[in-house]
Amino acid sequence: MRIGFGNDVHRLETGLTLKIGGVAIKAEAGAVGHSDADVLLHAITDAVLGALSLGDIGSHFPPSDERWKNADSTIFLREAVSLMKERGFQVGNVDSTVSLEKTRLRPYIDDMKATIAELLDTETANVSVKAKTGEGVDSVGESRAIKAEACILLKRISS
Repeated sequence: MRIGFGNDVHRLETGLTLKIGGVAIKAEAGAVGHSDADVLLHAITDAVLGALSLGDIGSHFPPSDERWKNADSTIFLREAVSLMKERGFQVGNVDSTVSLEKTRLRPYIDDMKATIAELLDTETANVSVKAKTGEGVDSVGESRAIKAEACILLKRISS
């Protein structure tokens, strides 16, 4: 078994689309980033890569590479899952937390879990997505940023 941890944070800006866990969220502000700035998929991608000791999302999809400008973050996670499978692993489970001050995420969590499960090629029961606020503290609490953290357990594929 292998365990990986990933996190990501993006600045929020009015007028941009907010995408979390592959799901479009109705919100006043969206995340700023080189790609679509999906903090949750970025954190999970980093967790998969970390569990495999393969660096981080920036080393595989550098923001300096124009190919990734405005890219859909599902591409990043699909590539990490491909690397995972090539090395003989499958997802045991993933636990994640998204921190966002104003927009309530509860109505979107089931869709996020389904999307993430599909991308990870696992059951929805193996995916946990929790939502927290920043309680008015730091950049998240001041509604200037969104943050996500994810921990993943990979298991050897049994023959």
